Amino acid sequence: MSSFASISPEKLSRLIGTPECPVLIDVRTEEDVAVDPRLVPGAIRRRAEDAPGWGQEFAGRSVIVICMRGGKLAQGAAAWLRIAKAAAETLEGGFEAWKAAGLPLVPTTKLPPRDAEGRTVWVTRARPKVDRIACPWLIRRFVDPQAVFLYVAPSEVVAVGERFRAAPFDIENTFWSHRGELCTFDVMIEEFALATPALLRLAGIVRAADTARLDQSPEAPGLLAASLGLSRIYDDDLAQLDAGLALYDAFYRWCRDATGESHNWPTNKVKP
Repeated sequence: MSSFASISPEKLSRLIGTPECPVLIDVRTEEDVAVDPRLVPGAIRRRAEDAPGWGQEFAGRSVIVICMRGGKLAQGAAAWLRIAKAAAETLEGGFEAWKAAGLPLVPTTKLPPRDAEGRTVWVTRARPKVDRIACPWLIRRFVDPQAVFLYVAPSEVVAVGERFRAAPFDIENTFWSHRGELCTFDVMIEEFALATPALLRLAGIVRAADTARLDQSPEAPGLLAASLGLSRIYDDDLAQLDAGLALYDAFYRWCRDATGESHNWPTNKVKP
């Protein structure tokens, strides 16, 4: 059973992908990361020994600290975070327990370079509809919560990526793009090793909506309608992205928790 200062892998796995997920900080040593260069989805890297200096950055926030086995590095860093007024816990059993449970791990080799503030930077075409909101949602919720997204003219995506060290996505002839029948959202799930049942179900909806094959998913017309509606409501692409995150949060929770539930009103009871 978890103590007040720790959380089990199973409980944490239910928080990842939701807006309520705490900040996840991986404090494994460089040697340990070199042996297995993967991260719990959404985790950021920090040196445990430097926690007295960086702890204040997370004041007032909920934090889970992850080391190799939930021992001294995570315990010490979490203690310093609590000194800085963060609500800090450790992951029970650490990275090894997470891996033993068969839970997703994101390969760091697939992440683009980070900027001076530690964020991944991505660039795509302006005026997003489906994939260009779905992919940022996936990245923010499962890969890099601090990720930055640049929306630019289609003709300038690749050039902006080169000049500003941003990873182009959902544009032809780039790594993060459609592959055969797969849309960019599918590709990111595959490359980031995030193929959970809920995300695969959501991917089917996104693919059908994004590629105009609405017959492949009963939910796809609804997603497409909501996406097109958002694109009409917002002139600012980043404001549309913020609104779209809530839309995909709802679709994800339906995919994960509510596919067996139906609307039960009216009851259609026979009147006496």
